[in-house]
Amino acid sequence: MLKNLFHQADIPAEYRSNFIHLYFDMGWFGVLSGSAVNFLNVYAARLGATGLQIGLLAAVSAVMNLIFAMPAGRWLEQRPIGKAVFWTSVFYRLGFALWIPLPWLFGNEGQIWALILIALYMGIPLTALAVGFNALFAEAVPINYRAQVAGTRNILLSVTFMLTSIISGYLLDHLAFPMGYQVVFAIGFFGAAMSSVHLFFVRPLNKEATPPPSIPQLATVNKNPSIPRPWQAALRLDIWQTEYRNHLLVLLGFHLSQYLAIPLFSIFLVDHLHLSDDTIGLGTAFFYLAMLIGSMRLRQIVNRIGHKALTGWGVAGMALYPIVIAFSTQAWHYYVASLIGGFVWAMVGGAYANYLLEHTPINDRPSHLAWYNVVLNAAILFGSLAGPAIANVTGIVVALFVFGILRILAGMAILKWG
Repeated sequence: MLKNLFHQADIPAEYRSNFIHLYFDMGWFGVLSGSAVNFLNVYAARLGATGLQIGLLAAVSAVMNLIFAMPAGRWLEQRPIGKAVFWTSVFYRLGFALWIPLPWLFGNEGQIWALILIALYMGIPLTALAVGFNALFAEAVPINYRAQVAGTRNILLSVTFMLTSIISGYLLDHLAFPMGYQVVFAIGFFGAAMSSVHLFFVRPLNKEATPPPSIPQLATVNKNPSIPRPWQAALRLDIWQTEYRNHLLVLLGFHLSQYLAIPLFSIFLVDHLHLSDDTIGLGTAFFYLAMLIGSMRLRQIVNRIGHKALTGWGVAGMALYPIVIAFSTQAWHYYVASLIGGFVWAMVGGAYANYLLEHTPINDRPSHLAWYNVVLNAAILFGSLAGPAIANVTGIVVALFVFGILRILAGMAILKWG
């Protein structure tokens, strides 16, 4: 399998270095995700965090993204994209190291608010990293290879996430609290550092041949950063006058339906199902096992129906996870939801970014992707705060069911208007 992943004979030699480093980047990111990121909300819940505080862990980062997304887009336009992505990844991922000593410095409540403040800091470099990586991926991977590279990256993410999640769950069940979490956070930081090392070696290819910008584009894009631009031009409001607006709006609906539910999962698993860390780790391993299986079929499915259709149907299918979770009473119900959710996410995660890139002008990627980043983080901010608030009124079971229905509607919107 590894031979097929890293020595693919059908890939031109000039692309192989980028592809290999993108694969290793995602593999190490899987180590980070399966350890520190995977158990952050669980750790916060065990510290006694409320739904609002868990929502804030995502919301404060989203606030930073909303503030800095457009400046980040302009900043990236003026710098080599590869170096910019590497250095923003370094400053962002240093934040994971700050999680490790928290139990030595603060009590439970102090740790919760320290995690929120660290997330606030991490949101600043993450803004430029999120915008820049999508632009770098588009420049480092030719369009006809993007589905293949995305699928392979998802396979590696699945494998490393599964292994790390199981190991982390085992460590947490066999090490005293909170030392087990400190070890898991240290594993995550190591994975984050190695991921950044491989991003350093990803290089943009020669620019794809493109027609010159249209007259409206030339009027709104200032090529001389020393000359002040009107605020409308600086914000690139002209993008909302193009067809790109439809793609931004349907993806807003998708991410909103996604993030309304996310803060509720860890609370339901810990407070309602009373699952152990080992059980939660096994469930996330099942999620990524199913994601691995789905990712192996991603390229064929994309070739058959395209990125847009796969994104739309996949988002609708994501409704199954919160709905099954809502009616779970035993651990095996959670395992079933994880298997279903992992397979569906393999489709969505491998398709929606490429769907967006297909409709992003090649000659103006940073500004367009900056607006997508604004839309994404607006959904994260609102969803992370509104989800727990709605659950407090309706009850967590009703809220998860309703948010599942919203995912179906979001998927239909992508198919109809995307």
